[in-house]
Amino acid sequence: MALADAELGGSCGDPGSAFSEIVELNVGGQVYVTRHKTLVAVPDSLLWTMFNKKSPRDLARDSKGRFFLDRDGFLFRYILDYLRDLNLVLPDYFPEKSRLQREADFFQLRDLAKRLSPRVSKDNSISEEISQSDTEEGAQQPGTAETLRSMTVSSSGTTRSPSLDSRKSGYITVGYRGSYTIGRDIQSDAKFRRVARITVCGKTSLAKEVFGETLNESRDPDRPPERYTSRYYLKYNFLEQAFDKLTEAGFHMVACSSTGTCAYTSNDPNEDKIWTSYTEYVFCRD
Repeated sequence: MALADAELGGSCGDPGSAFSEIVELNVGGQVYVTRHKTLVAVPDSLLWTMFNKKSPRDLARDSKGRFFLDRDGFLFRYILDYLRDLNLVLPDYFPEKSRLQREADFFQLRDLAKRLSPRVSKDNSISEEISQSDTEEGAQQPGTAETLRSMTVSSSGTTRSPSLDSRKSGYITVGYRGSYTIGRDIQSDAKFRRVARITVCGKTSLAKEVFGETLNESRDPDRPPERYTSRYYLKYNFLEQAFDKLTEAGFHMVACSSTGTCAYTSNDPNEDKIWTSYTEYVFCRD
């Protein structure tokens, strides 16, 4: 009974002692396994308060009993790395420094947030892929604002942005796996195009230019700007939104292909059939 009370976070003694040495976390759908002493490595941080001052029964859990945190699961890996030895090591070409700083502020890791601050951080050699917060700050510097805002006037009197003439040509391929159900009655409504994830293939610099912060680079964070990748995907699942982004950047569709297979069928003629498909759209900017 005493052991059961401890596992449930009984009120006797130090609440932190009620936690197991190994703790499982579900952070935004990403599962992490770490030591309890790692989570409480920084006194007065949010994790220190959660896992040192509270009992296990006071914390949210997922369906499998893991402690649940509704935060960015991909960026939490860097939070955990910092807690292990209180040292910050980021990969080259890391474009989400401003978002990681936001996570550090949320977890009340003041030293980490200070290191990530663009005003005081020493260059992490990201060849600065500028984030939104960096853009707002950099827009105040001489030359940067002129580059972003200057317009040249042609002989016909129309204005034209120099950036439109200097944009690189290239290809971007957008793909997705979808599923749809066709009912037994051919006239009944069909559930079309349930898109789980939209993938992006192409040169890294072009993909970042078009999709910006909506591009999830966590599966390939170290990719240099002039290299190609097929591991990026978008943080939303609306194809039309991706098409709008590509159109605004001057791309147009040049090819597409699709395959479809019946993933589930039953001998019962009254059962619906579920089909899956894979589709790719190739966009080009001359």
